[in-house]
Amino acid sequence: MKSKIYKALLLCCIIISMGSCSKNYLNVSDELAGQLTLDQIFSTPANARAFHRNIFAGIGTSSAMVFNTSTGAVRGVDNPWPAFTDENRNQQGAFRVEPPAGFNASNAPFSRWDLYLYIRQANVFMANAKIIPRVGGTSSGGTVADAIEEPEYKKLMAQARFLRAYYHYLLFELYGPVPIMDKTVNPNDADLDFERNSVDEVVNFVTKEMDAVAPELDEYIPLTDINNLALPTKGVALAVKAKILVMAASPLYNGGFAEAMALTNKSGKRLFPAKDDNKWLKAVSALQDFINFSVGKYDLYREFTAGVLDPDKSIYQLFQAMNSEVIWASGNEAYGSISSGDGLVRRATPRSQGGYGNVGPTQELVDAFFMKNGKSINDPGSGYSEVGFSTVTEVPAGRSEAGTFNMYVNREPRFYASIVYHGKRWPVTNALIKFTKGNGNDIASNYSITGYNMYKRLNRTVSQSVTTAPKSFYRPSFIFRLAEFYLLYAEALNEVNPADPKIAQYVDLVRERAGIPKWSVSNPAIIGNQALQREAIRKESRVELCFEGQRYFDVRRWMIAESASGQGAQGGPFYGMNVGAETDADFLKRTQYETRVFTRAYYLWPIPLAEIQKSTKLIQNPGW
Repeated sequence: MKSKIYKALLLCCIIISMGSCSKNYLNVSDELAGQLTLDQIFSTPANARAFHRNIFAGIGTSSAMVFNTSTGAVRGVDNPWPAFTDENRNQQGAFRVEPPAGFNASNAPFSRWDLYLYIRQANVFMANAKIIPRVGGTSSGGTVADAIEEPEYKKLMAQARFLRAYYHYLLFELYGPVPIMDKTVNPNDADLDFERNSVDEVVNFVTKEMDAVAPELDEYIPLTDINNLALPTKGVALAVKAKILVMAASPLYNGGFAEAMALTNKSGKRLFPAKDDNKWLKAVSALQDFINFSVGKYDLYREFTAGVLDPDKSIYQLFQAMNSEVIWASGNEAYGSISSGDGLVRRATPRSQGGYGNVGPTQELVDAFFMKNGKSINDPGSGYSEVGFSTVTEVPAGRSEAGTFNMYVNREPRFYASIVYHGKRWPVTNALIKFTKGNGNDIASNYSITGYNMYKRLNRTVSQSVTTAPKSFYRPSFIFRLAEFYLLYAEALNEVNPADPKIAQYVDLVRERAGIPKWSVSNPAIIGNQALQREAIRKESRVELCFEGQRYFDVRRWMIAESASGQGAQGGPFYGMNVGAETDADFLKRTQYETRVFTRAYYLWPIPLAEIQKSTKLIQNPGW
């Protein structure tokens, strides 16, 4: 078939059975300047590669957490999610309005439905790509004629097939079961319409595709070249398979969401399965396969000082460059400059240091960090206090100093690497950060409504006021890293056999790198107790992965977003410090800054209303 390929978002009209508007998500995007026939694209190596490269455009940018006027709006495949969970409060656009006000199916931001553009592009590529032999040898100038020979052809096909499955995984993560698009369809067919596949069908599709494509991908790609960062490898395929099997075993998709259990297509087909605890066995097996494969390829990133593990340096440097812990990353980044635009660096940096300072971690997240003895703040013997101020400066530099409110004293290294609190000293300038009235970060202008700023992933050499300091610092956007999979492995093992010693072993690897004691030291009573280990693993994940985009999906797949205990509550009152206060004594008080909306409908994102209205078969998620 011959078809014109149009630029992304400049899409042709598709007539569907109701005789109305277009199904944009079934069209094709591309980066070619002109309109070419499929024959013209796939007969020319350069055009075929360009078409293939644009399939990668659906990969998200994890550092895209704030609206950036320089790079455009944040997408649903990016990382808006910390502001929509109990991690952050952003004073900007949808990030500011939607969490307390709520949204509906017609105005829900951060959709992922446009991933079908890239799924279709992958299907078109796989249906039309071919080996293009070298013709004519060399030109008179000695240039070798271009070609796509068999090894390159196989690699391009494997990458397209991986991305098609990966985009189904991303759709499933947000919406639950979705239509599977595993072949090319003619967007001009009058009866073009699709119903949703079931949870098990989507999970089986993704896992089988990852099994099939993993041997065809590079086993490992050196991550020194930015142009290679988005390329999937066998390890990435194994990781995606493991993650979707963990999701499938979790309560949200495994019999724990009553409203979804009643959901059927218009044909009567059920979309959510009954509970099956054996799904945790599949998850364990897939995670074990990935961990076995990872040996010698990935490792928790560690820095040493004088031959001794340095957790502060390890946690900071982990996010400053590609390293042994990164399984997959994108070369795209949205950190931006401290001096121009409004990327993450400028939005998160305190106003007194040249930023906008309006990315504010919640008090709920601050409370989640452990003490340096590895205990939670409410555990007996933790040493936590909300009375008075420290008289001691902690070492190494960067932890609390004399005069710091005791709430922020003797906390674990990940706290000091993640949170800017009242009284923290800023790197480069050595300035003391204060949020009280009359100081540079008060409510007079751009400010944090929580009385905190996000610190994690910021580069500590960047400065607006120091002329010799850089104004920006490039680092890639991580998609998967090893610590997450160690915690997922521990979680799945605990659901299968709580007595398995590998549960504590893999959690302790993460804790050791973070500079806090093992479970056996900080809380030995939990070992072997399934409920206590489950809670402890969730606490560890919350801290280790904060601001990385997983918390939003974790509290939903665990079905704890309605919890009133503080471990997962996504609605109700949210707290920070008393911004606007004039004195430390008045500022350093837990103060409610908003009440957030959460209903059971929010366990799954709504399918865009426009897509539901176009279709005679597509049904909406429960509660929307």
